[in-house]
Amino acid sequence: MAAALRSSCLCFLLPLLIVMLLFINSTADNRLSGDDELKHEHDVDDPEAIASMVAMSIRNSTERRKLGYFSCITGNPIDDCWRCDRHWQLNRRRLADCSIGFGRNAIGGRHGRYYIVTDSGDDDPVNPRPGTLRHAVIQDDPLWIVFKRDMVITLKQELIMNSFKTIDARGVNVHIAYGACITIQFVTNIIIHGLHIHDCKPTGNAMVRSSPSHYGWRTMADGDGISIFGSSHIWVDHNSLSNCADGLIDAIMGSTAITISNNYFTHHNEVILLGHSDSYVRDKVMQVTIAFNHFGEGLIQRMPRCRHGYFHVVNNDYTHWEMYAIGGSAAPTINSQGNRYLAPVNPFAKEVTKRVEPWEGGWKHWNWRSEGDLMLNGAYFTASGRAAPGSYARASSLAAKSSSMVGTITSNAGALSCHLGYQC
Repeated sequence: MAAALRSSCLCFLLPLLIVMLLFINSTADNRLSGDDELKHEHDVDDPEAIASMVAMSIRNSTERRKLGYFSCITGNPIDDCWRCDRHWQLNRRRLADCSIGFGRNAIGGRHGRYYIVTDSGDDDPVNPRPGTLRHAVIQDDPLWIVFKRDMVITLKQELIMNSFKTIDARGVNVHIAYGACITIQFVTNIIIHGLHIHDCKPTGNAMVRSSPSHYGWRTMADGDGISIFGSSHIWVDHNSLSNCADGLIDAIMGSTAITISNNYFTHHNEVILLGHSDSYVRDKVMQVTIAFNHFGEGLIQRMPRCRHGYFHVVNNDYTHWEMYAIGGSAAPTINSQGNRYLAPVNPFAKEVTKRVEPWEGGWKHWNWRSEGDLMLNGAYFTASGRAAPGSYARASSLAAKSSSMVGTITSNAGALSCHLGYQC
């Protein structure tokens, strides 16, 4: 009887114990999965350290210039890394060692062979001809893509890039224009350098190839110049972008480890969008460096417009905006360091910053910092949140000095007019 009673008790308790264990494990898993959702394998735990590295790179280049070690040193650490070499075209892949900031590890096609684009056509997005840019970017192997001559490439559909690719247009004049433009989706290690990207149009509802073994149906694209979607280790450098149907550069849906540098932006409304939506919390992993760009004539807003993540805006030249320069929502961290802000004539558009928040004053805890920025024509930056940590403040000690050099540092922003055998 006692044995039977113990057996029946065990039979009753065992399912209860199993349920309790499952509940405990489920709770732990939920906690872990919640943390994991907001972590990306390519984001860094201490973004302030990367900001410090950028400041150190600028200081080193600036000090070399001051001491006159090299006549070509400008104080722009990216350009000073490769442009002093008169024979840069013999070692093009050295460019992959020159990035700074969060996209510093983007190697593109450094370990691959050269692919020479000889054909400007884009007749068949499903079966692209060898020698076309589309045929190059969809390959599975790493490639360093260069161009045989000047060309205008009008894409029928989005140019969907595969991982480990560099598009290097130095030495020629290459335009991606009047059709679809560039899509970087669920890939890694991309460098885009030296292109003129403009007049991009919405396209889609068509089949498009994304690799040698896959093509699929693409719905309508917005008409962005460069669209970065769920991707990492991306470097966009020395391009000239203007007049596209939607954004000039968009990075959304958990993209991170990105540097946008030395570009020249003109004639556009919504320039750069970083972050998909206020409700898409996975964009908390986003870490982007915006450095040495020139935001020029005909621009209205979003330089950039940020959500959730961490954004280092350093040594850019803002000569035009109509509404605001830097905007954001959903509590992004924005470090503005050593930029030059020239406000428009409009007395109601002098503020550099714009916050989008459903209730007044809710943004006061957002960490928006301005250090060493040069404010001209009545421009002002509304800071909020915590002061910068000591490590960042020390690294930013040259910011006030560097802001006076922004004109020199950004004087060659945009696609360069490089000639083979000469310094760019």
